[in-house]
Amino acid sequence: MKARIAVTGVGVVSSAGIGKEEFWNSLLNGVPKNGFLIEDFDPLPFFDDNAKEARRADRFQQLALAAAHEAIAQAGDFITDPTTVGSMIGTGVGGLGTLEDQVKVLLDKGPRRVSPFLVPMMMANAASASVSMKYGLQGPCETIVTACAAGTHSIGRAAELIRSGKVKAMVAGGAEATLTPIGTQGFINMTAVSTEGISRPFDTHRDGFMQSEGAGVLVLEDWDHAISRGADVVAELLGSGSTADAHHITAPAPGGNGAIRCMEAALNDAGLAPGDIRQINAHGTSTPLNDAAEAEAISNVFANSDPFVTGTKGVTGHSLGAAGALEAVAVILSMFHEIIPMTHGTTELDPEFGDLNLVYSDSISWTPGPTISNSFGFGGHNGSIVIGPA
Repeated sequence: MKARIAVTGVGVVSSAGIGKEEFWNSLLNGVPKNGFLIEDFDPLPFFDDNAKEARRADRFQQLALAAAHEAIAQAGDFITDPTTVGSMIGTGVGGLGTLEDQVKVLLDKGPRRVSPFLVPMMMANAASASVSMKYGLQGPCETIVTACAAGTHSIGRAAELIRSGKVKAMVAGGAEATLTPIGTQGFINMTAVSTEGISRPFDTHRDGFMQSEGAGVLVLEDWDHAISRGADVVAELLGSGSTADAHHITAPAPGGNGAIRCMEAALNDAGLAPGDIRQINAHGTSTPLNDAAEAEAISNVFANSDPFVTGTKGVTGHSLGAAGALEAVAVILSMFHEIIPMTHGTTELDPEFGDLNLVYSDSISWTPGPTISNSFGFGGHNGSIVIGPA
């Protein structure tokens, strides 16, 4: 029998709110007033008030530590043996801000002025390593870099490590901070960003996403390990799927073929049928091609059922490698509060997506049940996880 995976801690840092309470309020009430940059974020408390160490960490690393702090605090005393606990914080890019700053230093001041901390700050594994070092986690410390699917893939792979018996618990999620001049302009020039400054998933007039930053972290535990220590289980990770489109570096496969196979794989891993799914947290980037492919894939897999569909990027923006982790947090909070947040920004469902049971005119009450959360990344990376209520 497959080992069960308990979720015992949740942490989040987003432009939609720092911490679970602020984040949930924004999911209900709408788009942050000040855009998608996280304002008033102080990293110092998460480095034991060591200002030097905080300065030597890239922003995506700082965000990851803040989200991990909240998740680990909620989980309680789960690190009974540090050799059986690991970390897996995914990212799409890593320390882009650090790299960009140091390129400017090189050009303006010369090679000898480039920081010796450039490499450890920009490397994609810096966030996972920092969580491992701060909490003394001596099990696997790994980083998945699969563009916008990285957070979802990290949660799924961390659960597999627990099921394999190699570890008892994992701190898993995603972190991203690419709101830099180069990072922002690159997406604008590839016409992926909304020219009207609004994300509206599955809307007739959608024209791109709004880039954001953030971090989401879950504490995953072997079910028996969590119960034996009297943990408060907040959700259950039921299964995951991962596929490749093998089609195009940015465009999704026609008909959402890769997404179809990914959701089917996640359902199979969870031992569930499409009719068992009560909610879908869609990737829903608000780009014309991505939303069309995902809508077609959902209609294909769930043709004989009618799960609610919601998209949270209208509030959170698209935080790339952190997106799937933020959305996993949103799913768990949706179960806790027994409310499915509306898809903010969307006012007119594209008529081509008539089969999509999109929640967009208002948030709704629901009886929590198995939920699938999708993430699809450049490179043709597809990831889906299935989460159930505690």
